[in-house]
Amino acid sequence: METGTSNNQESGEEEKMSKSLKKFLLIVNSALLATGCCVGPLVQRLYFLKGGKSVWISCFLETAGWPFIIFPLIVSYFFRRRKNSSMTKLFYITPHLFLACAVIGVLTGLDDFLAAYGVSLLPVSTYSLIIATQLGFTAAFAFILVKQKFTPFTINAIFLLTIGAVILVLHASSDRPAHETNKQYFIGFFMTLGASVLYGFVLPLMELTYKKAKQTITYTLVMEMQMVLSFFATAFCAIGMLLHKDFAAIPREAREFELGKATYYLVLICTAVFWQFFFLGAIGVVFCHSSLLSGIIIAALLPVTEILAVLFYHEKFHAEKAISLGLSLWGFISYFYGEFQQNKKLRIRLQN
Repeated sequence: METGTSNNQESGEEEKMSKSLKKFLLIVNSALLATGCCVGPLVQRLYFLKGGKSVWISCFLETAGWPFIIFPLIVSYFFRRRKNSSMTKLFYITPHLFLACAVIGVLTGLDDFLAAYGVSLLPVSTYSLIIATQLGFTAAFAFILVKQKFTPFTINAIFLLTIGAVILVLHASSDRPAHETNKQYFIGFFMTLGASVLYGFVLPLMELTYKKAKQTITYTLVMEMQMVLSFFATAFCAIGMLLHKDFAAIPREAREFELGKATYYLVLICTAVFWQFFFLGAIGVVFCHSSLLSGIIIAALLPVTEILAVLFYHEKFHAEKAISLGLSLWGFISYFYGEFQQNKKLRIRLQN
């Protein structure tokens, strides 16, 4: 999908984005996605390991960082105003897109709950392995919703990353925490699998929303859409917190947190910030490239999260995890080699 194009005429403010700027934004959003993907689950797991008990608080934090998006939006507004003082819009999002983002936001809120439930019961490494299956669901939904085209390199990457996840899922029960029952473990397992399926649907759905929008999709608009999406996801989780009276439980948890009250609130803030990095980076990559690439990056980085979990939480690193890491790196390289070959052929075709 070309950045800055539309089904209708472009307005004066909505100019086409240069290829170099598009590549720069892709790198920035990939970095945000990578940071959130690797650090978000670790900080979220720390909340449960050191005394936190509320799944609703944890899932609320996954999108509660949406106010941070206001700052780049303000910068974008004043930049546009400087260029087009008489034509500057305060915001680009239309009622149609607002409603679409609200629906996707509620789905994201449900996904947050499923993922937080899984993190509360599973080791980070096991959680990451199950989430890696998301790539297969993203590819399937991308094919159905946005007619994603597959190259042999793309198919190879999906196959390798999925096989790596399956190998670890089959051996995941050996990581069951000693204090948990088999029932708790499998509830966490299937909740995480549900989160994987749902977010595998959300990414292509977001790409479809971009394609069906009756206006130019700019990066400013993408940030506005992410803010609306995150607001409704947070509202969904806030309702759950109200019903379970979890807002009142926060001061008590802070007092009982093993690392101290100040660290408790720091963990909450860091959880919100790093997960917002993840979500903003994910839809940014969808905007700059495709939902499939976003899924590829998430799947390829999950073994890195596993290694970090081994280093910081001393989780077990079996041979299966080493095999998964190798397959993930192979799949990641395969995908980008395929992209390189496609771009090379395109350049030769254009020159001729």
